Amino acid sequence: MSMTKNPPKTDVKSTPFHLDKQAIRAAAAKIDEGAVTEGYRGNREEVIAMLNDALATELLCVMRYKRHYYTAKGLEIEAIKGEFLQHAQEEQSHADQIAERIVQLNGEPDFNPKTIAERSHAQYDESADIKDMIRANLVEERVAIEAYRQMIERIGDDDPTTKHMLIQIMAQEEEHADDMSDLLGL
Repeated sequence: MSMTKNPPKTDVKSTPFHLDKQAIRAAAAKIDEGAVTEGYRGNREEVIAMLNDALATELLCVMRYKRHYYTAKGLEIEAIKGEFLQHAQEEQSHADQIAERIVQLNGEPDFNPKTIAERSHAQYDESADIKDMIRANLVEERVAIEAYRQMIERIGDDDPTTKHMLIQIMAQEEEHADDMSDLLGL
């Protein structure tokens, strides 16, 4: 049995890595640009617009979960109400993260109450029945997951900070959907 040697691997990056200190100093000099440096490859206007729609979605989700928390009635629903409240708080945290990122990108977060429902990917719900509330929340969590998946795909590697934030938010939305699915017994 003959043994063949694997050819030696050639390192594409054969030269040692050195930071471009001139580019670093140039970035440091442009303080009016805030967190956005010349190395930012994303389409800032498009990313800010996407994030403002995501902000509207999160704010609407806070309102939907809060409404469900306060209006759910019946015996043995305290645990479900607790889930609604926890999810409302987590959705508010997502909204805060998104608003902060918009500002980092030199944009302005849009909290205009007149346009939140129009810009939101999710819908509001006024169900009175607990199962309908849970079902509505599951549907809207699935909407948010798909919206974030599409945003992440669009952003790609051009804006790693925004992409990373959206991946973290999407993971929590997946947990929310799983919670609602469990409550429905699906």
